[in-house]
Amino acid sequence: MQDSTIFVERTALTVTAPVRALARRFRGKRADHVVHGVKTVIAALLTWGVVAPWVPQNQPYLAVATAVLMVNASTVYESVRKAAQSVGARIAGLIIALAAARLLGPTAGAVTVIALIAVLAGPRRTADDRLQIASTAVIALTATATDPMGHLFYPVLQTLTGAVAGIAVNALVLPPLYLNDSDSALRDLADALGSLLHDMGSGLARRQLSLKGYGWLHQARALDKRLTHAEQQIQQADESLRWNTRCVAHTRRRNTAHTESDAFKVLRGIAIQVRGIARTLADSAHDGHADHHLGQQFLDRYSQALHLAAAAVQGSVETHLIADTSDASPRERLRTAIEETLTWHHAITDMVGLGRLTKPGAWHVYGSLMTDLERLLSDLDHAHKH
Repeated sequence: MQDSTIFVERTALTVTAPVRALARRFRGKRADHVVHGVKTVIAALLTWGVVAPWVPQNQPYLAVATAVLMVNASTVYESVRKAAQSVGARIAGLIIALAAARLLGPTAGAVTVIALIAVLAGPRRTADDRLQIASTAVIALTATATDPMGHLFYPVLQTLTGAVAGIAVNALVLPPLYLNDSDSALRDLADALGSLLHDMGSGLARRQLSLKGYGWLHQARALDKRLTHAEQQIQQADESLRWNTRCVAHTRRRNTAHTESDAFKVLRGIAIQVRGIARTLADSAHDGHADHHLGQQFLDRYSQALHLAAAAVQGSVETHLIADTSDASPRERLRTAIEETLTWHHAITDMVGLGRLTKPGAWHVYGSLMTDLERLLSDLDHAHKH
């Protein structure tokens, strides 16, 4: 009855979860495009209205371009960082152009000096910064030769004004948050871990160890990409909370970000154990020593533990992500799965210790599998307690 219930729940999740995730992403992406478009228009018009009255020849294009760049930064913190880099690079480039024009005039020699200074004088700067300094200096070279101070003052002031306008719009008009993206990445990671655990459990129950052993190991190794993606999404979500005005009205959002970071640490530890289980099973399936093969009694019970662990892994993420709500069912499912698996774990450990399991030559394999499972349960238990 328990296995059939797990199968039904698993099948329903497999069918409905991708559909819901795809719908959420489509709606989220469309809404993001609309918000970015509106914010871009607001920043451009605001900058034009502020800069056009005092800029020479009524051409505030540099300020508008800077504002558009800043307002489309991925986070408020990123827009401030980009603004500081852009203004600094603009000032450095114009100063270099002014010095080169004074000493060498608008000649090929001045261009060579600018390129050398921009590339060699700032080793700590990124390649983009050095390129922006050099391009600004070269473009401004001729202009500074005819009107040095005017063409040094107005571009810097335009850049600064555009940066301030872009940052202000980005910070005050629906500043970007990426908590939904990090939630989705965590759920996808937990689903992948749970799917692999469930598949390994089903394969062991159906006597498919030799057939699927290396496939499980390949899937376990492929989890590294999901781990990297989830970590990047969580870092971006955490950065999006810095200096974000929406967090003032929604203080719970920051707590959610910390909770997601804790959930990721749990899943990262679980992924290590899942990979260890897959590696041990793959090695055992193709071990040439007959007495090293795992007994079917052990594999049957171990498959049940993997099914329970799969449910517990997914329950751990649900527990983290809705920890502040009144719905206690994910926590209850996690607690039940852990208790049932621990009960079986203690029973099978006693059987190994008393020598009741067959295949005594495979005890080192039993030990490896049980150790990984015990550590996996330890991570889950830690997540459950917190």
